Amino acid sequence: MTDLHVVDATAEHVDEIVAVIHHAFAARRTLDPPSTALSENAATVGEAVSTYGGLLVRIDGEPAGAMLFEVSGDVLGLRRVSVDPRFQGRGVASALVGCAEDAARARGLRRVRLIARVELPDTVEFWRRRGYSVVAQEGQDLIYAKAMPVFLTVPTANDMRSIAEELAGQLRAGDVLVLSGDLGAGKTTFTQGLGAGLKVRGDITSPTFVISRVHPSLSGGPALVHVDAYRLGGFAELDDLDLDASLEEAVTVVEWGQGLAESLAPDRLDIVVTRGDDDTDETRALRITPAGPRWAEVGIHLTAPALEEN
Repeated sequence: MTDLHVVDATAEHVDEIVAVIHHAFAARRTLDPPSTALSENAATVGEAVSTYGGLLVRIDGEPAGAMLFEVSGDVLGLRRVSVDPRFQGRGVASALVGCAEDAARARGLRRVRLIARVELPDTVEFWRRRGYSVVAQEGQDLIYAKAMPVFLTVPTANDMRSIAEELAGQLRAGDVLVLSGDLGAGKTTFTQGLGAGLKVRGDITSPTFVISRVHPSLSGGPALVHVDAYRLGGFAELDDLDLDASLEEAVTVVEWGQGLAESLAPDRLDIVVTRGDDDTDETRALRITPAGPRWAEVGIHLTAPALEEN
């Protein structure tokens, strides 16, 4: 049984981190231009750790993986992501990335960013599977980024509308939101807040018996297309709604869309509203997970720190 531990890097871990970086990068094929990772030493790694932090993975007490952090604005940068070749295939890289994303959230950062070389297809595929998107390319360097999910505890229906109204200010034509949650959890309440923020016409109610409604803008902005997929039998029936005709000009919200509407657009917000155990309690848990390069470039920002889950 593997004993894998990820620890926050401190000065006492510097020598182990240097060793992991050297073992990992020495085993990679030579690139043009070559990586500068082998020039890392106790001084450079020590400075990085003291300034921004990093992670060290140990397996059965042996240093197996490491990464260094850097911070710029609302972005956590990952550097020198390294796995000792002796520990390949043991989940070290996934553990590093998962803990790095937790660190980004804990620091209140909206995005994670890194550079991967285009000549390393296994590395490129790893980041793709972890939900990272290429947002730029500089020579042989692919710039990957991922927007962090937001978790909120929402005390009242009015708070739910306010959060959605604020989010609407970050939306633009072509955006897709996939809303999921229990019956009565607050999906339509959330959509009402979006409608208020987008300044669209018409009362937004559950479209269960209409399937789809279009709410035109009153201010020259995008329309809101509100879809209820609860009664749809699958993607073929969703496709019959011909949403493609309006996707680029409108903000599209699909309630009950989880597992069905994700294929509408690679750039989307997956939103889950969850009720508490007590039916008399209005409090809801709200999770907003951005997907795709559009959100990887900007992230989402909600000024509701008092409601943010730790």
